[in-house]
Amino acid sequence: MLKDNRIRIICGHYGSGKTEFAINYSLALKASQDKVAIADMDVVNPYFRSREKAEILREQGIKVIYSSIEGTALDIPAVSGEVETLIVGNEWNLILDVGGDNVGARALARHSKEIRPDDYDMFFIINAYRPETQNAEDVIAHLQAVEKTTGIKVTGLVNNTHMMRKTTLEDVLFGQKVSEEVSKKLNLPIKYISCIEEVEKQLPQELKDICITTSLIMRENWMS
Repeated sequence: MLKDNRIRIICGHYGSGKTEFAINYSLALKASQDKVAIADMDVVNPYFRSREKAEILREQGIKVIYSSIEGTALDIPAVSGEVETLIVGNEWNLILDVGGDNVGARALARHSKEIRPDDYDMFFIINAYRPETQNAEDVIAHLQAVEKTTGIKVTGLVNNTHMMRKTTLEDVLFGQKVSEEVSKKLNLPIKYISCIEEVEKQLPQELKDICITTSLIMRENWMS
């Protein structure tokens, strides 16, 4: 688990939980790797971005990159040039937290020629409870739109179907069914399931083996 290629790209539909997964993945990876960095590539939405949790991540020793201008609430469509430095170098385990849909993924497109095919994984996050991704056909349409925009192929799927703190085992299994259909049609592996600890304990062992337990870091308690 987490033995993915050095550059991990996290993409998906708006509201699928990309950033929550990217942050939890970064923390899980840091437990076994020294040099872990996360780059906030979302220059479309000014909210629910990984830069909002930069302090928490830095306290854990994770490098956080976003705009060259400090300020989590500033809506400046710019990504630090340090992202390119870490892409072409080989020192850092790099997580790229990409904006939603093909529009949000445009910021990644400029780096497509710098990312070597053998040096990356791109995970598409599936939340089967979000509008426009409730069946395999719609998920595939969004996934292929991101690929077309970025020029980078998705290498794996992540089932992140949830109802936040009220998520049940049935919710996750419903998302798994949709993910399996996508997996079969595109011949892509389901690399991870992301869910809260209470549900993770109830998963069948074969699903538990690919589960990344998710703490709702982006969602403050008052939000749900």
